[in-house]
Amino acid sequence: MTLLQISDPHFGTEQPAVVEALLRLSEEVRPAVLVVSGDITQRARRAQFEAARDFVSRLAPPAVVAIPGNHDIPLFNLPARMFHPYAGFERAFGTNLEPEWQSDEVMVIAVNTTRPARHKDGEVSREQILRVSKRLATATAHQLRIVVTHQPVHVIRGSEIHNRLHGHAEAIPAWSNAGADVIMGGHIHLPYVAPLHEHYPELQRRCWVVQAGTAVSTRVRARHPNSVNLIRREDAQTCLAERWDYSADRNKFHCVKVERLNLDRGAR
Repeated sequence: MTLLQISDPHFGTEQPAVVEALLRLSEEVRPAVLVVSGDITQRARRAQFEAARDFVSRLAPPAVVAIPGNHDIPLFNLPARMFHPYAGFERAFGTNLEPEWQSDEVMVIAVNTTRPARHKDGEVSREQILRVSKRLATATAHQLRIVVTHQPVHVIRGSEIHNRLHGHAEAIPAWSNAGADVIMGGHIHLPYVAPLHEHYPELQRRCWVVQAGTAVSTRVRARHPNSVNLIRREDAQTCLAERWDYSADRNKFHCVKVERLNLDRGAR
């Protein structure tokens, strides 16, 4: 089983060469499911959503799990932001803002962490935390259990603390103890993997955060090119988190880092 995570493509700022390189990568790896973890567009405009939808159609994955990011809500069109904040997203990707997908090997649960009343901060409610926890509890022992948010639940730089998801302190132990193996997100365009169980002593089992960079946009951070993640199931106790960066010299995505994530099917 291979899962392809792309995040923050910000269509409207996409780079055609990078888009084509990502299409080639997807054709090579043939993921079972595509996860798009928000900020699909730059300014939530109809043409940008159409470009994003056409891109996903060209990728043609067997399944798509897509959620909106803060950039997918109109910023300057205040009536639309107030009364129809997700209209553009829904036209392109459907009305389910919290989709789920599962197979015998994986369960993916997406959470809409955007809030029209906020500028860019994300939030998860008690109701969402409970809903996800209940769904995780229905997973089989063999399934890899993944929760997807847009804003990160955990950061590795002090300068990014303000970007953490509001409600993360309640969500992390609830989801981990309910069975989550991985919580993946985007938003800050900084790719990394971190062991949440080493930062939250109350966790009863291993749980990992997997963050993605910006997939195809010009909005890259210093020393961090466009990147995507592949999650591959290795065996019952491990999965591989692969970071693939775009190289302008090679005009292709290439694997730059592989991390083996030890899963926990019991108490630590």
